[in-house]
Amino acid sequence: MDIAITHMSSKGQVVIPAEMREDIPEGEKLILIKNKDQLIMKKASKFEKNLKEDLEFARRTEEAWKKYDRGQFTTSSAEDFLEELKKW
Repeated sequence: MDIAITHMSSKGQVVIPAEMREDIPEGEKLILIKNKDQLIMKKASKFEKNLKEDLEFARRTEEAWKKYDRGQFTTSSAEDFLEELKKW
């Protein structure tokens, strides 16, 4: 899993960092799925193929936020956190 940081412009535009868009050709349609505080971006051409996987990821992420809101979370190093994310 790769992670990058970007920002939204005053016009609502978001730049996908170069290292994240290597396999996204110009003109590719993208689908955005919003669930409370999370956004999932998916190539439209791949949407149907992995919808079940994406919905499971969204469900697990939502559950993690609920645990955080209830104070049921732990602290870990960035390396340990990224290793745990790879298991998802």
